[in-house]
Amino acid sequence: MTGKQHPDEAEQVAQVRRFTRFYTRRIGLLNEGLLDSRFTLSEVRILYELAHHDGLRATDLTRELDLDTGYLSRILKKFEARGLISRTPCERDARQNILALTEDGRHAFEPLDQASRQQVSALLSRLSSEQRARLTGAMSTVQELLEDSEQPYALRALQIGDIGWIVHRQGVLYAQEYGWDETFEALVAEIAGRFAQSFDPSREGCWIAERRGEIVGSVFLVHDSDEIAKLRLLYVEPAARGLGIGRRLVEECIGFARIKGYRTLTLWTNDVLVSVRRIYEAAGFKLVKQEPHHSFGKDLVGQYWQLEL
Repeated sequence: MTGKQHPDEAEQVAQVRRFTRFYTRRIGLLNEGLLDSRFTLSEVRILYELAHHDGLRATDLTRELDLDTGYLSRILKKFEARGLISRTPCERDARQNILALTEDGRHAFEPLDQASRQQVSALLSRLSSEQRARLTGAMSTVQELLEDSEQPYALRALQIGDIGWIVHRQGVLYAQEYGWDETFEALVAEIAGRFAQSFDPSREGCWIAERRGEIVGSVFLVHDSDEIAKLRLLYVEPAARGLGIGRRLVEECIGFARIKGYRTLTLWTNDVLVSVRRIYEAAGFKLVKQEPHHSFGKDLVGQYWQLEL
């Protein structure tokens, strides 16, 4: 679409461009080597992620850093040739490798990390404590506004530590919202633990929704038979509801089940979970059976839903 910009919008665009030019000059992002090193900005970003997160795959770096797959592959090959990174086959998916910094890689990154800290400290040292608070507050506002407008959340695969977190959060949330007792948390622990112990990546999947680096939802798809898969443990954090996360997680399960050749996708829920039932209905699931039961300290009506794929 073409046309003249409103004067206010034109000035806003100009202001953003002035700020980005100022900031990139101030911290040297336009230099060929970042922080007077042999590494480019993209290379330092990759080293940073590998230094601060365990269990990363190339797909995780592509998503997190928004890098072209081919470009990332070339950088990783260069790092490997220099002895900066190692690759270990992923236990959950033999087609992928876990990336990690070698001892040489950590030695290469440490001075970069220290130089970056010193650079930022030098910038902040010119400001009063009040000015620092204003600056960091403004930066947080910029980050939150842009993240919420461009990418309110991201999906990723299951990682170490997720199982415990999911069990904890679902136990707490269902107790707070529906008054369910500890037996529900025990059920979640049983289902999630069994998934982790016998996970078959060729037939099963788990999707974790993240927002600002924190888990805000998840869902599991588990194998039941050659033709039937089960959707299990769907949940979304209260603060992240309304972003379409629940719908997206269900869509991921459906798409995966179809690709893997399942003919039917089933699930079990309870009638009090009105919002999640609406998601299932919108996705095409049909209620096939319901029965009263006493579980989790409450009288409930269990419902069985299924979707023909």
